[in-house]
Order: sequence, then structure tokens, then C-alpha cells
Amino acid sequence: MVSDFSDGEVAAGSIGRDFFVPSTIPVGGEGEGAVTDFHARQSRVNFGVRHQVDENNRLGAFVEFDFLATAGGNERVSNSYSPRMRHAFITWNNWLVGQTWNTFMDVGTLPESVDFIGPAGSTTFGRQTQIRYTSGNFAVALENPETTITPFGGTGRIVTDDHLMPELAARYTWKGDWGHVQLGGMLRQLAYEDDALGIDDDEMSWGVSVSGKFPIGRDDIRWMVHHGDGLGRHVGLNFVNAAVLTDTGSLEPIGTTGGFVAYRHWWSERLRSTAVFGYLDVDNPVQYTGTGVSSGNWSGQVNLFYSPVDTLSFGVEYLTAEREIESGESGRLDRLQFTGKYSF
Repeated sequence: MVSDFSDGEVAAGSIGRDFFVPSTIPVGGEGEGAVTDFHARQSRVNFGVRHQVDENNRLGAFVEFDFLATAGGNERVSNSYSPRMRHAFITWNNWLVGQTWNTFMDVGTLPESVDFIGPAGSTTFGRQTQIRYTSGNFAVALENPETTITPFGGTGRIVTDDHLMPELAARYTWKGDWGHVQLGGMLRQLAYEDDALGIDDDEMSWGVSVSGKFPIGRDDIRWMVHHGDGLGRHVGLNFVNAAVLTDTGSLEPIGTTGGFVAYRHWWSERLRSTAVFGYLDVDNPVQYTGTGVSSGNWSGQVNLFYSPVDTLSFGVEYLTAEREIESGESGRLDRLQFTGKYSF
């Protein structure tokens, strides 16, 4: 991948050099020219089992690892990177227990992309430990809670881990020959307690999303729209926090609205392209956050994939993205990247 940041440089070893993370786009600095990176950290290994115990009971398990977003490794000699756990769960009939995609998101709408996620700045996204019950097209789960908070004035990030209530997430999916539409909802507690600072507050927050995939012959359109008050880490790879700490020590949720649309076209039996546009708008309480915090982002991608055989794909993609802060300043990323993938 070749990356050009218009308003500063992203340091070597930053996650923003491995894939598109909109919050890492510098704003207000001086660009230093394009940089080139090679890596194989997206490589993924998984193992799954399913077993029909008897006519009434089904058991299953799944574990998956890749090598992204870990502290180990460098580019000096051996490029040795530590594995990280993506998924680890068991299933029993309608129940799932363990870590996997959060119930709020719609994995099936993520477009094909050379970049690791695609419209990372505008989609709901996350994996976490949960207890999920699924019945037909309906799923509901209790999931691990966590709150990220912007300190008063907007500098830094507080990760609280002060929750009593788990997050409640649910979805319903309509399916047919015409494609699918999913409605998702989330209710969560935002909490922060620090006796030394005299802070002890919690707020309820919520979010809704509507998403879908519609086939058009062999082509397809994928889309998502979401809105919430305090969604925080569940949107845009934690592009903004769920709440800000006010001058009185209370929590003020931060609102977000966004979505994306993607169109995939098959040029031939072996050649295909996807074009994607994503957008996220943030409603910051500026009187508490100040004007240095992120206020929104947008991104556009277009790619071309070639599969000489069904299990092998080569792709090239151009990505352009912008991050804006409340003062009105913005920073730009332009990236050209190539990938090779063998699925087995």
C-alpha cells in the first residue's frame, strides 16, 4: 500500500499504516510525502466444529486468529507479529456463548474491499464476548459493556470499565430472493466512577441501524444507515467517544449519524469491481469537548478484483478519505493498495 497523508504523517508501527482507521488521519500539520508499506498481517486462520449430538441437540465451536493490531513484531529483521483472537465461541442449539461479531452489526453488508474493513469510518463494527439467543430471523444478546469518554476540554480518552449493566443488542432480518434487510438496536449504560476526582455518573445510551443487500442479477447493492446517542466505540472504529465529561463531572452522550452504500459489478466470470462511499457526522457538545475533536469523516473506494480460480483473488484499490474536526480544519488520506488472497 502507498499512503499519502495531507496534513502530517502517521508514525511507523501505527495501526493506521496497516489499514484504514479514520481517527488516525492527521489534521493541521504538514504532509511529508507518500509512504509505502508491505505486510501480511491480515492473514487469518480458523478452526470450527459442528456436531449433531442427537435429534434435539447440536453443538459447535469456532476459533479464529489473525495478526493485526498487536504489539509484537517490527519491520527491521524478521517481521514477527503476535497473533490475536478474533472469534472464540461455542454454540448449543439456539444459544451462542463467547466472542464474535456484536449482534447490532450486519456483517453481510460489508462490501468486498482490498482494505481490511472497507468503509471503516462509517459502518457499525465490533467483536465482543456475549450470550446470544437466536430464533429464526430474530437474535438478542447480552454483551460485554465498555465506555470511552472524552475528558472535559477534549484532550485524550478515558476507558472506564465501570459498568454494572451489560449491553443489550437485538436484530431482526427479513430475507428473500430479493436480498435481505436488517433492523438492529442497542441499549447500553455509560458509566464512569473515580473517587479521587469525585466523579460517579452513568447515563443510558442507544442506537438503531437499518441495513441491507439487494442483488441485481449477479451484481449487488449493499447499504447501511445508523443513528445513536452514545454509540461511541460501536461506530467508525471508535472514531469518537460515547460521551464527554462536563465541567460538573457528569456524562453528556455524543450523537452520531452515518452510513454507506456500495455497488459491486461483475465485468466477467473472473473480474469484478466494487465502489463504496461512506459518511459519518458527529454531534459534539462543543461547550464541553472544545473544537479540537473529530466532527465527521467521509471516504470513497473503488477496486478491481481478479480471480483466476475460485479460491484465489488479486485486487487493487484506490481509497480517499477525509477527517474533519470541530474547528473546521481537515486532513486527507489517499491510498493505493494491492492484495493477494487464497481462501481454503
